[in-house]
Amino acid sequence: MGTSQSREGHELTDSDAEYHSGSEEEEDDDEDVHYDAVERQETPQSSSASQRTLDEIDTKLKSLKLKYPVANNALPTRPVKLYLHIGGGTPNAKWVVADKLASYDFVKTSKIKDDDDDSQESDGGGTSVWVLKVGLKVRVRVSTDMQLKMFGDQRRVDFVADGVWALKFYTDEEYRKFVTQFQDCLFENVYGLEAKDENKVKIYGKDFIGWIKPEVADDTMWEDAEDGSQSTPVRINQDLMEEFEEAAKGGVQSLSLGALDNSFLVNDLGVQVYRNYDKGIHWKGAAVKFESPGGSSGTQFTPKKAMLMRGETNMMLMSPLKEGKPHTTGINQLDIETGKIVSEWKFEKDGTEITMRDITNDTKGSQLDPSESTFLGLDDNRLCQWDMRDKSGIVQNIAKGVDSPVLQWNQGHQFSKGTNFQCFATTGDGSIVVGSLDGKIRLYSRTSMRQAKTAFPGLGSPITHVDVTYDGKWVLGTTDTYLILICTLFTDKDGKTKTGFGGRMGNKIPAPRLLKLTPVDSHWAGANNKFHGGHFSWVTENGKQERHLVATVGKFSVIWDFQQVKNTAHECYRNQQGLKSCYCYKIVLKDESIIESRFMHDNYAVSDSPEAPLVVATPMKVSSISLSGKRSQG
Repeated sequence: MGTSQSREGHELTDSDAEYHSGSEEEEDDDEDVHYDAVERQETPQSSSASQRTLDEIDTKLKSLKLKYPVANNALPTRPVKLYLHIGGGTPNAKWVVADKLASYDFVKTSKIKDDDDDSQESDGGGTSVWVLKVGLKVRVRVSTDMQLKMFGDQRRVDFVADGVWALKFYTDEEYRKFVTQFQDCLFENVYGLEAKDENKVKIYGKDFIGWIKPEVADDTMWEDAEDGSQSTPVRINQDLMEEFEEAAKGGVQSLSLGALDNSFLVNDLGVQVYRNYDKGIHWKGAAVKFESPGGSSGTQFTPKKAMLMRGETNMMLMSPLKEGKPHTTGINQLDIETGKIVSEWKFEKDGTEITMRDITNDTKGSQLDPSESTFLGLDDNRLCQWDMRDKSGIVQNIAKGVDSPVLQWNQGHQFSKGTNFQCFATTGDGSIVVGSLDGKIRLYSRTSMRQAKTAFPGLGSPITHVDVTYDGKWVLGTTDTYLILICTLFTDKDGKTKTGFGGRMGNKIPAPRLLKLTPVDSHWAGANNKFHGGHFSWVTENGKQERHLVATVGKFSVIWDFQQVKNTAHECYRNQQGLKSCYCYKIVLKDESIIESRFMHDNYAVSDSPEAPLVVATPMKVSSISLSGKRSQG
């Protein structure tokens, strides 16, 4: 069996702990106070429970002048207490005091290759970046890689900088000043512009006031978007139970889940066939080795992308032309029932060979259609629909010794400017969401690929993967360090509620939510491990609502409860400045990096479970995990 592990990610807050006066022995005791960081991220408690006035704090800090010399017995500017987290993900993990009286500052430095190297403060000329310094122990470039988390009720922030640190502020004013300055420095580091309102409008657009100032955003749509019918009540303490774990026969490249009888793992040898059950997927003992149209086995290509079609009897396989680059000039069509590659299709437009970087089905459920003959393609500056039929409407076939058939460009657009498309997905009705390198997320209707109906601004990080709910009301974008959840609903001038796929949303666009790891979990996942493959759970029926979201980072599969994330009163969102971030999740931990994590089709959700099983594929194993409807004890 695998090493499946579930863990609560939500924070249990503590009462505010002030820096206290008392004997030196009390101070030493305070250094040893810690908490279990695996389940709790609370501020270490002081042995003194009473609140101290600022005068008492000032007196105590001044008394430390021999240990922490400061000019004229004055307090350091911007004083903080610095904690360091030790022990990683072990049961003995704890916080220790790293500096009882440190001073922080944001300084502008010359842009350097290695942020760990010292550099001179910039005079404003040339390229420079903002860096956070805390005493002599912390120096880090201000970025989303810090995974900064705010605890407004504790006057505290946690962040990652070659370790996990916590800053405890002595006043509410100093805490708010830090958070505001951090966000301003982050904006300037990302966009190269000072964090003024006019520059924010320039970057985000005047219609996205709620993204610029989340405190004035209209959250009505988040509240109204709840689908009460057929939705499952929130179960914060759901258990995760591993049902199956099996060795994969070769290095796994991708996972293709079917909604019918079978699912498939694509590896470097071929395709392994798995049987779908209500507790997950189980190997049938069947495998399909790639066989070329001429009959010779062992076709030399390693597919990185697989897409099911035609009632899940055919699979389209994409192989990159160059390692590390997703682009390709054609795809292979595998007939799963015969185990043969029946066509090697070429991408051409106006007689010229072109490339594609991704393909997807026309709609969320069109892979179930036995007569499906079209699918969508995406390249850096292209969005189109490909047709496997010729101009007379007959499906093309490949014959021995005949050149590869050419896919017909059915509809689409080649954009002249650098849109830098990266990924896309479709809704139940065929509307299209596209994510870009600049972080923008564009919504296209099913009838027009020339101009986006809505374009959401980027937050400074490239979108590496997108998904959308069946009804098109919610879009999930994946970046290296966070997921962004966007509500597409708006009210038109006639008072009707629509999605941004069908019309211009106007200037009352709801602010998004960010889904993040806690700094402790982010550091535990590894500095080189990035989020990838954020997905909603899978439904293909009107009126049904997705219940969970899942993404992968390193050896973690991270699961969020969708209803909980949408809840505007959720405890994660209290005392936050800026865009609201949710940290309530469960983690499935494997013993090797995860290729992909996906929920099975809603057909396989059983009565005692709030969700269909989760399938987790690593290079050498595949696991199935069920979410139990039972509450944890305690």
